[in-house]
Amino acid sequence: MKFIKYNDISQDFYKYQEFAVIETVSEIVNYVKIHGDEAVRKYSRQFGDGELQNLELSAEEIDEAVLNTPDDIKNYMQKAVRNIKNFAEAQFSSLKNVEISMEETVLGHKIIPLQRVGAYVPGGNYPLPSSAIMSVIPARVAGVEEIIVCSPKIHQTTIAACKLAGADRIFRIGGAQAVAAMAYGTESVPCVDKITGPGNKYVTAAKKEIYGVCGIDFLAGPSEIMIIADETARAEFIAADMLAQTEHDPDARAYFVTTSEKLAEDVVCKVDEFLKELKTADIAGKSIAESFIILIENIDQAVEISNKKAPEHLEICYKNAGSDIDRYKNYGSLFIGNYSAEVFGDYCSGTNHVLPTNGVARYSGGLSVFDFVKIQTYQEISKNTAKKSLCQIASNFAAIEGLYAHKLSAELRAFDQK
Repeated sequence: MKFIKYNDISQDFYKYQEFAVIETVSEIVNYVKIHGDEAVRKYSRQFGDGELQNLELSAEEIDEAVLNTPDDIKNYMQKAVRNIKNFAEAQFSSLKNVEISMEETVLGHKIIPLQRVGAYVPGGNYPLPSSAIMSVIPARVAGVEEIIVCSPKIHQTTIAACKLAGADRIFRIGGAQAVAAMAYGTESVPCVDKITGPGNKYVTAAKKEIYGVCGIDFLAGPSEIMIIADETARAEFIAADMLAQTEHDPDARAYFVTTSEKLAEDVVCKVDEFLKELKTADIAGKSIAESFIILIENIDQAVEISNKKAPEHLEICYKNAGSDIDRYKNYGSLFIGNYSAEVFGDYCSGTNHVLPTNGVARYSGGLSVFDFVKIQTYQEISKNTAKKSLCQIASNFAAIEGLYAHKLSAELRAFDQK
């Protein structure tokens, strides 16, 4: 790990990764747009996902996967589903239809769920049933009519998670071709209104490419964690939490910000100790070597660093940390105290683990029920209010802007005698 002091932090430390335009992704997206299922099968073969005859899992295949998933694993999943659903329902309860009346005018907004959404669930090196749960449940709670899942080389535990969470259809496809299929639709895959979920750089590039054809949650880079701690924190907890993020990807990063040089040294020792036994040490070791320990003089400096960096996961483990939460403005999800491990948020505490990275937390929060609804306004205006209050205002604005059909529309109502 790299040691730096607060006064030595350069502006490069705060720079955000620019998502590169990957030419092959544009080619894939366009080819899927034109050739549909044929293109999806072509790229699935090319990128090692196998020869796919049926892109969609049958009901029998789904039922078999659920049946063959061990009961103890299904029990853990069901408990996680319950916690995540409870929190999503609490969030959804904060959304309300609004209607007000003034001067014979009714104004309002309605909360309307999206009709069909697509959840991308990574496959590859590890099955990620938790990502299926995190994308599907808030959509289900929000009232989305149809939820589809796309996941390459899909593991039976991921299939079971999709079913338990409430997915309607599951497709065994991944990569940029799956994103394109959900955006444009193919003979087998229906087009969706929004695509959510994490993925590798090709999936992210594809989401950027199709944005506007349908919605996306956000563009996410490699995982990251920032831990702010003083001498009251536990070195073994910090070391494990840093490794838990860095094992995702060689490009993942951990940032440990501390007032205690002794704690920093202890954390390094624990990291080295854990890496000797960690099954994912080949990945975690690479990314932890590029991660940072930042020595600070006080917590004020830590708050400044965190708000500038806007980390995906933020743990604050210092004395009276809970009284400081309003000072932190930019993060994907916040974990307060030694026992609020980030891993609980990954799997089962109830908040969502699909979170903004790469500084996106400056302007966006994590995935939630709010991503699966639209807030749409309406108005009903009486003839009297239109003539007395609104026509002249609208007519004058239209004249200022040089939009004379707008002016005509207002004035026809102003002088209407019927």
